[in-house]
Amino acid sequence: MPTILRNGPYRYFFVSLDRGEPPHVHVQRDSKVAKLWLQPIKIQNNGGFSSIELNSIMKTVEANQTIFLEKWHDFFGS
Repeated sequence: MPTILRNGPYRYFFVSLDRGEPPHVHVQRDSKVAKLWLQPIKIQNNGGFSSIELNSIMKTVEANQTIFLEKWHDFFGS
């Protein structure tokens, strides 16, 4: 599970078993893990995060969407 970004208490990462799914990123803080699609950016699973945290997470994903997509394609070879 390569970490692609750390931002404050949040870790953004990929899961290698997700190769067959559309590009997405997982976000973890403590025991909470959310999943967000990257094209278009959309919350697939909120992982128990509050709406305030999800808004912050969404802004980070939006600001880094291009980088996340590049890293997705580099990692999965697609």
